[in-house]
Amino acid sequence: MKYYIHTYGCQMNVHDSEKIAGILEELNYSSCDDVKDADVVVFNTCCIRETSEKKIYGHIGQLKKLKKAKKDMIIVVCGCMSQQDGVPAKIRESFPYVDIILGTSNLGELKSAILDAKHKRKYTNTNFCIYQEEEFNQLRTSYPNAWVNINYGCNNFCTYCIVPYVRGRERSREMSAIVKEVEQLVSDGYKEITLLGQNVNSYGKDLQNGENFAQLLHQLGKIPGKFRLRFMTSHPKDLSEEVIDAVAMYPNICNNIHLPVQSGSTEILRRMNRRYTREKYIDCINMIKSKLPDVGITTDIMIGFPGETEQDFLDTLDLVERAKYSSAFCFVYSRRKGTPADTMPDQIPDDVKKDRITRLIATQNKVTREISKQMTGKVYEILVEGTNPKYDGVVCGRTESGRLVNFKGDETLIGKFVNVKIEKSASATLWGSITTEEK
Repeated sequence: MKYYIHTYGCQMNVHDSEKIAGILEELNYSSCDDVKDADVVVFNTCCIRETSEKKIYGHIGQLKKLKKAKKDMIIVVCGCMSQQDGVPAKIRESFPYVDIILGTSNLGELKSAILDAKHKRKYTNTNFCIYQEEEFNQLRTSYPNAWVNINYGCNNFCTYCIVPYVRGRERSREMSAIVKEVEQLVSDGYKEITLLGQNVNSYGKDLQNGENFAQLLHQLGKIPGKFRLRFMTSHPKDLSEEVIDAVAMYPNICNNIHLPVQSGSTEILRRMNRRYTREKYIDCINMIKSKLPDVGITTDIMIGFPGETEQDFLDTLDLVERAKYSSAFCFVYSRRKGTPADTMPDQIPDDVKKDRITRLIATQNKVTREISKQMTGKVYEILVEGTNPKYDGVVCGRTESGRLVNFKGDETLIGKFVNVKIEKSASATLWGSITTEEK
């Protein structure tokens, strides 16, 4: 019996799919690469943007004929999209051949739901509940990388964002459980571990013992062994100097901070309910750079938010050039039903959005090229993550600061640390050669 998982969205969903795979393996299913060969098909969904939902609905619709031919096939829809109000009913009406619908906190029920579906019983549950990470035997698929949840949900309620409505309120795992999981991953040979949370900086605020994210980093930084530790995502309003001090103290915590700004305009940040100003964000960037030499700062930037003027946008361009991001995920505001921004006046026309996103990407590309030029000729330690399918005999990996580097090698290098001298750059990608020179 075979299963096929289609994962949409962020790293949190990638990690959730590893939990789903572990459940299916316990039921004696094995993975396959073609949905046509699958006995169980899982759509682990995302709803951060409308385009994501349209794509998912299209993919579910494509299974109608296949389900008709394979009547025993089990189709599962889970994740953020299915957690939204009204969506389970819409799926049931539009796609009656879907067998199981689960919300973001109901993955632990997948095993019993599969068994029900084998007896032709439909199963739906999107009620929020609290589950323990330890309940899952995860099938990790990202070696040499591994993902570790430290908290779930979000309390911020940015006016454009659906996440608090589909992931629930913030819930932190016990620190001892996180430390134990990371220790086991290092023992198992994983070389890069990324701590996940909608807002990692708020870790521990719901715990009664006063533990916080900086204390967690101190505990994880003391774990022996050669490995890297990253974390995402950091909310600027909660990023403390103590967290950056912890990053600076331990060599295995990467000098790489993902700090979404969303906008360089204080007025737009206010409308977004981000709870920091342009000036506060710049102060935060300066603090990070003062404590972490050669840091790579990455970000998320949204253009076209309701009410965004040309000057607001120019403030964003100016901040990009000031902050010198090593990379930025640039995207256009997408209306999400149920969020305050959806009903705000002064929605931005599509042609204006298109013009601004083009200018933003051009500005960030210029900054990235400048940083790449500064890196050329230097030696960096790279963790080899895999082969590059576009080129024969080429592998790729990342610097500590998060920049992707291509160089000659084969799959025997995957999971190893090597020193690479940067020789040239093409767009955002660096090219180099393995060297015996020290960084």
